Amino acid sequence: MKRLILLISLFISISLQAQNMKELFVAMPDTLVPLLTKVNREDFGDFLASKMKAEVRNRFGKTSEMTELTDDYLYLKMTSASSMEMKLLPLNDSLKVVCVIQTYQAPVADSKVRFYDTDWNLLETSRFIDLPVDSLFFRTPVTKAQADSLQNLRTHTDISLQEARLSADNRTLLFRYTTPDYLDKATSANLQAYLIRKPLRYVWENGRFIRSGESE
Repeated sequence: MKRLILLISLFISISLQAQNMKELFVAMPDTLVPLLTKVNREDFGDFLASKMKAEVRNRFGKTSEMTELTDDYLYLKMTSASSMEMKLLPLNDSLKVVCVIQTYQAPVADSKVRFYDTDWNLLETSRFIDLPVDSLFFRTPVTKAQADSLQNLRTHTDISLQEARLSADNRTLLFRYTTPDYLDKATSANLQAYLIRKPLRYVWENGRFIRSGESE
């Protein structure tokens, strides 16, 4: 019996390690990507493997295109106004977690960050990242006049919008503050003077995304 349990455990471990992004994406439940069929998801990988443009007709009869697929990353242009990114990240030697980012352009980019296990069970986001609050995107005012000006400008930022992007090449996650993009030009221009120009950078360390502190 002990040998049987050991063999089963070994098989499960090998199966987990063998999983790559292509396999996970094909196995993704339709409820998580209602616009695509399983055949659609299989076709993406086949097209890219054949060096073809990876376009399919989705359930709405429109075009969805996968532009990148590696063992641990994919980028999918779902519609003209939405995209999906996925990154397979290690928790330990045998377990991994999938970070999924869905971005909607309506008309300003705004992203939702979620995490799943490799069986596509939704996990608590706070286990893996402390999502940035809007204040992190702003410089600290030097004078009282600047502080008052910023306070007045931020009365216009009642909607919090952020665009998140994963890296295909490493385990980093960037956040860009997009709220100013929906403001009128004058207010947006005045607000830019107080914003940190670089996106906030998070690095995957010991099973969590940690803010790297590389900012102005």
